[in-house]
Amino acid sequence: MTDVLLRGGLPWGLGAPADILVRAGRVERVSTGPIAAPGAQVFDVAGQLVLPGLVEAHCHLDKTLYGGPWVPHSADDTLAGRIANDLGRRAELGVPSVPRIAALLERMSRAGTTHVRTHTDIDPAAGLRGVEAVREAAASSPVDVRQVAFPQHGVLTNRGTAELLEEALKSGVEAVGGLDPAGIDRDPVRHLDIVFGLAARYGTHLDIHLHDGGSLGGWELELIIERTRVLGLGGRVAVSHAYALGQLDDAHQDRLAEALAEAGVAVITAAVYDFPVPPVKKLRAAGVTVACGHDGIRDLWGPYGSGDMLERAMHVAYRSTFRRDDDIELALEAATVGGARALGLDDYGLAPGDRADLVVVPAGSPAEAVVVHPARTLVMKDGVVLHN
Repeated sequence: MTDVLLRGGLPWGLGAPADILVRAGRVERVSTGPIAAPGAQVFDVAGQLVLPGLVEAHCHLDKTLYGGPWVPHSADDTLAGRIANDLGRRAELGVPSVPRIAALLERMSRAGTTHVRTHTDIDPAAGLRGVEAVREAAASSPVDVRQVAFPQHGVLTNRGTAELLEEALKSGVEAVGGLDPAGIDRDPVRHLDIVFGLAARYGTHLDIHLHDGGSLGGWELELIIERTRVLGLGGRVAVSHAYALGQLDDAHQDRLAEALAEAGVAVITAAVYDFPVPPVKKLRAAGVTVACGHDGIRDLWGPYGSGDMLERAMHVAYRSTFRRDDDIELALEAATVGGARALGLDDYGLAPGDRADLVVVPAGSPAEAVVVHPARTLVMKDGVVLHN
């Protein structure tokens, strides 16, 4: 593998121009003085910001219509309407589609995303078709794709789903998912018994969609925190959306933030539409891992989504009403190292020894990169320059 030298860039967090030497897929050296590297492939990135690879921590690749003809969105604006639209038009539109998933992964790669966690529908009607389609598309992509076996239509309310979740894990799917243990399955104890049991038995991660709001959602968060502690799954459990966190009073938020941090439960937000956004700043101050993602990207649930995680970080910052540069930077953290922590990726960043997943953008500061989300100058994955 050829050494790569990035000359004169602005590594995030260093505060000064520096050279970055990449060797054997890792960051070998970072120096504010010139690095001599005979034989290295040299890229002059003077004055440009160097970031860790972007991490898409929550999307649904199997549902995407990206790369195909525009499909007008026809669902009514209710959860039941969106579910019916998704189920009713999948066969008509050929979902899941390997070419469309591949097209979206290519777009993500060019925008600097190096790792993706995608929630793939698992139910008796779909079986493991989505898992297989995502795997086929990912096999030809440089993006590292990790799947969550996701019970989109419930575990207990959709007989046979629990068994299929286990089949998916046996086949190598990296995480098990859950969905509104109270609001959808109406039996949070049994629901959590199943999904936590699978995660513990197969040594996987667990990522639970939690749309339930207010005190109900807060109570479910407490149940998730308790299970995580008892089973010793800290660092392997995430709650996606967690709308309730954005609706509770300050004192309740504070208690939950401390408990989430202590238990090692991550929070993943998409900041979509007008749905509540968890208090990112408060969560990070408490030590909670916060990540972000697009949720749906141009699919039967909604027509939006670009695959650009800098743009998504901008939505997180905007919905959080962040104006100060240091606050906006929290959204960038969620789209990079926060996502890496949620996915369990080690050695992720810009320090010597970290994996060489790097993105260069023409911006002078992290906040500018988020707000402007400019074109990517260079994208590197595992020390290989993919796009420049």
